[in-house]
Amino acid sequence: MTDPHSATAISDTELDRRITFHDDIQAMEANFSDFNFDSTELVNRMYDRLEARIAETGEDKWFFLVNLNGTRIDPVAWTAYSRRGKALNQAHSMGSVRFDASDVTRRQIERAANTEAFDPNLFSDRDAAIVRISGLPSTRRKRLIHDPNYVLADFVRRITFDEDRVIMDVDFSHFIFHHSRDVNDFYDFIEKRIIETDRKWFFLVNMNGCQILPGAWVQYAHRGKRLNIAASLGSVRYAAGAETEADIRMRAETQGFRPNIRNSREEALELIEEMRAVLKQG
Repeated sequence: MTDPHSATAISDTELDRRITFHDDIQAMEANFSDFNFDSTELVNRMYDRLEARIAETGEDKWFFLVNLNGTRIDPVAWTAYSRRGKALNQAHSMGSVRFDASDVTRRQIERAANTEAFDPNLFSDRDAAIVRISGLPSTRRKRLIHDPNYVLADFVRRITFDEDRVIMDVDFSHFIFHHSRDVNDFYDFIEKRIIETDRKWFFLVNMNGCQILPGAWVQYAHRGKRLNIAASLGSVRYAAGAETEADIRMRAETQGFRPNIRNSREEALELIEEMRAVLKQG
């Protein structure tokens, strides 16, 4: 029998019912009431929806109003909950206010606040939380338009094609994706180059020292998935730092791709050859 609370059983529509935008106070309300985060997959499903819904608004910044009444965060899910929450706050929050936390959840949040140096802003009821939000300064601009951080020449040297082995070598090493504009500029270039070749390729991606900042993650995941569906025979990443690897693995859990991360280029090439053999057999 399927667990009705399992991540796969909870639809996006059900998750969306827990997300409300209040334009008058510039707040996104996340209703986690009576919700049990019992797995990393469920955490990632929820935060995927939060990111997607924020992107749909066209507004980059919101106050976060979080209802924690009856919320449970199981130990197995806490690291993912903390990590995804921190990333979302860094990317999109003008200030986060929480209310109605149970004693257990309150202690978890307060311990994290002491460790990670943030203000938990915990209140006993929603009205008090809204009063707190009304006293926070808005940092919105009229519409956020990101300035480009890179020019075409920054991308050209990072894409090469090995026609004999049908491998596109993507060099993201020591590259910083600051926001969606960086992602779109780079991926527009990659797509253009692939269209010129008029074929699909194995993707070999050097992640050494690559940083994908919180404001870039939604678009990075979207453009990467789209490119893989359209043009990849198989994708392998290598030399990802611990932080980036953790983020990729978390998002892979709910976003329909295999992380395929290896320590070295040699190991990555070995996996590509395994993929090639499977395709030939198929």
